[in-house]
Amino acid sequence: MLKQYSRLAIVLFLITSCASKKVKFEDYVFKTKSEEQKYQASYDKALKLWNIPYTEEDVKTSFGTAHVVIAGPKNGKDLVLLHGMDASSTMWYPNIKAFTKKHRVYAIDFIMEPNKSNLTVKSLSSKDILAFYNEVFDHYKLKKFDLIGASRGGWIATLLATEKPNSIDKIVLLSPAQTFKFIDKVGKTSSALMLKLFPSEKKFGKTLKTFSTHPENISVIYKRQFYLANKYSKSNSSMLKMMPFSQKELESITNPVLVLIGDKDVINSEESLERANKYLSNCKTKTVKDAGHFLTIDQPKMVNDAVIDFLE
Repeated sequence: MLKQYSRLAIVLFLITSCASKKVKFEDYVFKTKSEEQKYQASYDKALKLWNIPYTEEDVKTSFGTAHVVIAGPKNGKDLVLLHGMDASSTMWYPNIKAFTKKHRVYAIDFIMEPNKSNLTVKSLSSKDILAFYNEVFDHYKLKKFDLIGASRGGWIATLLATEKPNSIDKIVLLSPAQTFKFIDKVGKTSSALMLKLFPSEKKFGKTLKTFSTHPENISVIYKRQFYLANKYSKSNSSMLKMMPFSQKELESITNPVLVLIGDKDVINSEESLERANKYLSNCKTKTVKDAGHFLTIDQPKMVNDAVIDFLE
């Protein structure tokens, strides 16, 4: 398994190194302004799928501008949402109504991916990622807030929880990528790599079938945005910096944690849940049936009910 991952990492590193030479630094994510504008238009359409009142704000940080989508009652408990890789904050459209019933939600676009945040410095290290998010948390004076992270967002949520001190209360990890173990089925996930390197509608459809048990349920509007994220954005090797957390790092997390994975997930398996239960001192785990890596879309009601029950 590790050898397979290493080969995948080497291929990605070599190709993205070559690609980076053709792209100006100021265009860290997108290759051209025109492609960026087309993507942004698709983001705006997809965000309307939230179908609740929301506001969008840009927060200046030391690393560029963080785009934050805010919704929910002002007197609700603060809840931060960290989306999956290339998914952006619009991905929460099947879940946001449930999440905002009692929480004031802050959905933050990760600054190194296609969305509305804008990176103005070099690629971020793990230390920089911590600093970036903490600057946003400080801007909104977030204290004792809950945190939900999906896929890469789950890895980032875990990274934030290992930092001491922090202001996090409860944590929900939704099929966290590279968090408890390496990718479970490297061969199957290669479709996502090929899509990123050689984007096409056919490869996109294949990738959705790999990561979702019900790709037919994904909104056409959101599919368009997600496809453009892969088609227009520059491939980068930041994924390679996401190493599974050590036993010591996981044992340092004392927050209440809920870990959900789909029973057909290609990123995680029961082994991930076993490691979570073994090393996280205050952890609950659950396997969501008939769900893949995109479990928030595959089984939104099951996920929403489990998350709300845990947070309350």
